[in-house]
Amino acid sequence: MGLHVTWSQKVSTRLSDLAVCIGIVEDVHVERSNEKILEIRRKLEAVVVDEHRIETLKDNPTIRAYRDFYWKLGVDPTKTRPAGEALLRRVLRGRGIPSICTVVDAYNLASLSTMIPISGFDKDVLSPPLQVRFADANETFTGIGMKTTRSLNDETLVLTDQERILCIYPYRDSDQAKITPTTENVVLIAYGAPGISIPQLQETMRTTVRYIEKVSERGTSNIAVSSPLEKRR
Repeated sequence: MGLHVTWSQKVSTRLSDLAVCIGIVEDVHVERSNEKILEIRRKLEAVVVDEHRIETLKDNPTIRAYRDFYWKLGVDPTKTRPAGEALLRRVLRGRGIPSICTVVDAYNLASLSTMIPISGFDKDVLSPPLQVRFADANETFTGIGMKTTRSLNDETLVLTDQERILCIYPYRDSDQAKITPTTENVVLIAYGAPGISIPQLQETMRTTVRYIEKVSERGTSNIAVSSPLEKRR
């Protein structure tokens, strides 16, 4: 597929049960909105309202896995919500999810459906290979919507390419690699946590790719899984 994720030795030792699923969709067409994304949104939001209650979200096994993982990373999940939970809460409170563009909305809707955090990046601005590692002390990061640069500590788990931090794993994406109206090729990452199976990640990515291909009306895709355990096989 031409893109893979490596794992630092520190991550492999401390978090060997992590995995990510990578998807690439090429030749996409990004729009502000269209009827296809609105249709997916309407159907999913109706399902969410029917199947979930805000009072019991914390007991869902998938949400519980990410909440526990956040605590392990030193992140309070009651203040910084796991992506799937945050989206579910918005819908259940009648707010809906933010509308950015068709491709971004598509992977956000996939995250809403599966409760798995997903990132999307402009493939043509990346400098592979990608790596999951812990940040260096005082390494800086600028996330989408951030007005100032954030200084990280050496316990912050990140996804990087050879030039920049792409994401604070698994909840804040870089502004420099975000999907824009001119994006033609997309890299997608579904982030695992302890207790999240590889089949869950694969199904999440298949859903994400399907949504993007539908709203783009074109695109060719590939999917692969990466885990620290690969080093030991």
